[in-house]
Amino acid sequence: MKGTIGRLTRIFITYSVRIITLLLAVSVITFVLVSASPIDPVRQYIMGLGTAVSPEQRAEIEDYWGVNEPPVERYFGWMSELLKGNLGESALYRRPVADIIRERFLNSLALMLCAWVLSGGIGFTVGCVMGMYRGRLPDKILKKICYVISSIPTFWLGLVFLLVFAVWLKWFPIGFSGPIGVLRDEVTIWGKLYHLILPAFTLSLMSFANSALHTRQKLVDVLNSEYVLFARARGEGKWMILRRHGLRNILLPALTLQFASFAELFGGSVMAENVFSYPGLGSAVSAAGLNADVPLLLGVTLFSALFVAVGNMTANLLYGIIDPQIREEDG
Repeated sequence: MKGTIGRLTRIFITYSVRIITLLLAVSVITFVLVSASPIDPVRQYIMGLGTAVSPEQRAEIEDYWGVNEPPVERYFGWMSELLKGNLGESALYRRPVADIIRERFLNSLALMLCAWVLSGGIGFTVGCVMGMYRGRLPDKILKKICYVISSIPTFWLGLVFLLVFAVWLKWFPIGFSGPIGVLRDEVTIWGKLYHLILPAFTLSLMSFANSALHTRQKLVDVLNSEYVLFARARGEGKWMILRRHGLRNILLPALTLQFASFAELFGGSVMAENVFSYPGLGSAVSAAGLNADVPLLLGVTLFSALFVAVGNMTANLLYGIIDPQIREEDG
């Protein structure tokens, strides 16, 4: 018992140090890139106001934001406020950055979870079908479909789906997370799910093909093994072999690949949210970058890095629970 607690403590400390180092590196790189951006945040803020501003008022805004201060001094000032739990206020939305992240994250989380489950379930099923019919017509057709889908950009696929299913067939809404003209608190769960189907399905196709092709190859390797040959000699059918020998050997690699694709899925959500006008973190960070909203951009970037890092850490811990042979060694 003591050994287990000690091991978990060491793993927790190791990952905590890694996450803190990652966040520091991400914050420095993001701040440097934002400081080198040709977009003037004060000018973008004034344009958003829609009113004329005198030179004196512009100078006051610059002093308030600390635009004329050296970048190093601005960074440490921002970091000191961050350590106090203050992420600043968004110049674009005129709201605290923490409130925007909290609100948008729930939308992005629902989108990514739906897409993650869809891509894993469909990819694993299609991969099993291709592996069981390897070299035959179903395998050839599904393999070509996977190759085509994996080579199509997410935003282009999203535009095609919008045109076909939303504009022509009118099966799904064009975008957004709820009906136009309805308050957010008045949108029902079914209404949110209805607006979530098309962007989630589009996003799921981004990693579906890789999961299917990987599962197929692993299953083919299992079916060519000696113990499967022995199972065939005993008279077991192909679907019984899949259930008894195939699934248990390909499930863990498929799960590993699925967790590894979560970071890629998070990046793909930026494209999907912009195409479907979905109010998540992806659309928020795009708007922040285009409008030079430095506090929002830094806040969303840090939170995204933290979310992906914690997800990867959780995946590594789950691997050790599922298969003790791959538990991470001490240190």
